[in-house]
Amino acid sequence: MSENNRLRDVFDAIADPTRRRLIRLLAEAEEIPLHELTAQFPMGRTAVSKHLTILKEAGLVLDRKVGRETRFRLNAAPLREIQDWVAFYSKFWSTNMLRLKQLLEEEEE
Repeated sequence: MSENNRLRDVFDAIADPTRRRLIRLLAEAEEIPLHELTAQFPMGRTAVSKHLTILKEAGLVLDRKVGRETRFRLNAAPLREIQDWVAFYSKFWSTNMLRLKQLLEEEEE
């Protein structure tokens, strides 16, 4: 699925803590079968599958069948949109940290 054909907004997809944890688990492994992912959560396979579907719709997760098993892997490319959005606002944090540093240095003198 190309970035232009995504069915779901990436920000919407990562809004849920369960989906953020799924992304983290997938980022730490090359590929994970559904039953191994399900074992990491206090919910059933159907609920985990629903979260994975949302991530797939946003282009964040890819899957493939191996026999009767479905394996999932992360496609991190759509996260660039989030990184770009956050990067724009980082200048405000940098400015505030610089002001704090100056204030602390003035108090020391």
